[in-house]
Amino acid sequence: MRVEIWSDIACPWCYVGKARFEKALAAFPHRDGVEVVHRSFELDPSRAKGDSGLVIPMLAKKYGMSEEQAQEAERNLGVNASSEGLDYLTEGRDHGSTFDMHRLLHFAREQGRQDALIGLLYRANFAEERSVFDDERLVELAVEAGLDADDARAVLADSSRYADDVRTDEREAAELGANGVPFFVLDRKYGVSGAQPADVFAQALDQAWDSRSPLTTLADGDACGPDGCAVPQTGSHEA
Repeated sequence: MRVEIWSDIACPWCYVGKARFEKALAAFPHRDGVEVVHRSFELDPSRAKGDSGLVIPMLAKKYGMSEEQAQEAERNLGVNASSEGLDYLTEGRDHGSTFDMHRLLHFAREQGRQDALIGLLYRANFAEERSVFDDERLVELAVEAGLDADDARAVLADSSRYADDVRTDEREAAELGANGVPFFVLDRKYGVSGAQPADVFAQALDQAWDSRSPLTTLADGDACGPDGCAVPQTGSHEA
């Protein structure tokens, strides 16, 4: 069974939602049969590379609130993160384009290191004081995730690499009706929107697993299996 998670590194609820989903997955009896794929979604796709700024003023301007209200919202998010065992800086964080991070995550998926990298990106963005909106910082995180430094630099230096993959993910999100993240899709059959409690994810995993369609066999013939091969009958032609 495949679970696809549309998310953005700049999204605090994606950070919290990932932890809640992983808690449910860890307790799921068929967890070894679940493939998790992280898909791209930019909260601010128009943001230019290098254009970064502090989160609190950005939130106040975006939502038409005071900076004090924005700060309170961040503190509330910090409480939710802490309840999942996550560190969260409620002030001093910055915000910028996540496009290069998504491109790097597609590269990491090819190398089998996507989940490791996205976890490190979340931690760096939400729990560490050093900005993540810096190419060399991204290279350091890529290396920590098990990727080659020179390969990561090459991806970041060429803005066309994996750009189509990012845009394809974003188009698919729109087609699936996802206008916010995190958005979880189980076997392209069930959707779960938002950072739901772990028990909601557990129920979704159970339902998706139990409702998997059995394979319909259109033809059945001679074959080989663990117990050997079918013995040709009299008159059969061997290849």
